[in-house]
Amino acid sequence: MDNIYSEGITLNLKSLGWNQTFEESFKAYESHHFIPGRISIEHKGLYTVLTEHGEMLGEITGKIRFNATGRHDFPAVGDWVAVQANPQEGKAYVHGILPRKSKFSRKAAGLTTDEQIVATNVDTVFLVNALNQDFNLRRLERYLLMAWESGATPVIVLSKADLCEDIQKYLDEVETIAFGVPTFAVSAETGTGLDALSSYITEGETVALLGSSGVGKSTLANKLFGSEVLKTNGIREEDGKGKHTTTHRELLVLESGGILIDTPGMRELQLWEGENSLSHSFQDVEGFAEQCRFRDCTHQNEPGCRVQEAIENGELSEERYTSFVKLQRELAYFARKEDQKLALAERAKWKKIAGDRTRVHRK
Repeated sequence: MDNIYSEGITLNLKSLGWNQTFEESFKAYESHHFIPGRISIEHKGLYTVLTEHGEMLGEITGKIRFNATGRHDFPAVGDWVAVQANPQEGKAYVHGILPRKSKFSRKAAGLTTDEQIVATNVDTVFLVNALNQDFNLRRLERYLLMAWESGATPVIVLSKADLCEDIQKYLDEVETIAFGVPTFAVSAETGTGLDALSSYITEGETVALLGSSGVGKSTLANKLFGSEVLKTNGIREEDGKGKHTTTHRELLVLESGGILIDTPGMRELQLWEGENSLSHSFQDVEGFAEQCRFRDCTHQNEPGCRVQEAIENGELSEERYTSFVKLQRELAYFARKEDQKLALAERAKWKKIAGDRTRVHRK
């Protein structure tokens, strides 16, 4: 297994993002002589784990697998875990996952209602959008909603600034949907804006890069890392859309002590949760709704509807309101589906436990 940290970077708990909160959570495992580690890459059934002894290839115990009721019960990139380490062989057994301080999730692609955890224990999320024809405010709204719900702090990064003739136009558009969110126009080619981003990646701080394919996440990560550690591709000239480069999530430790998590491009971004942050992301819509004459206003044909009035006089764009309604309905649908799924999983778990006890009793 390649170790990109063998030169110039010494792995220690602080550089990996360890803090007092994680230390308190880890006390439950100390009597077992386990050590803490952080998941840097998720493979099929295996994990790359970073520890003070270096990189190790980890696998989960049967107990974790047995008790799991869903994807959230398995390790994900960014997780702190308690491992039984074998440094000589470069192997580790994952016995537990420490409580997460943040979790960025989306609905897994496909017809099933499954959670896909993109990254955990993230302090700041760089929401990367390219300043080309693939720029999309509605997609950015989704990213913002998910970032707020994750528990991390969003920062909007407008990449490929060297290819844009009117940067201010895009900055003004972003300002209409991202209230108070720091926004930076950057160029990995010229270095413009990179210093501003570096200020977020200090020792022990974890930043995740999120965005569609071809927006320049891997190129940006390489610039911030200081070397070509991630493969990069260009974009299709005819539509400005990217070709997939990153195929897996990966946690990188910088020489400065900061931590970057690069993620695959996500053109399909279906929400997993976010109802609590809908009001935060759509403060303008919620503000107008509070001024409606009737509390149960559906914002359709009721008299005194402030939302419809705002759309008519240009205070609120119809596209923005339509996006709000769509996200609201999507969240409500998945909340109902998840409740049903959790109930079935819990029932199956206890049925299995009861069956095991019956077999033991018969013996």
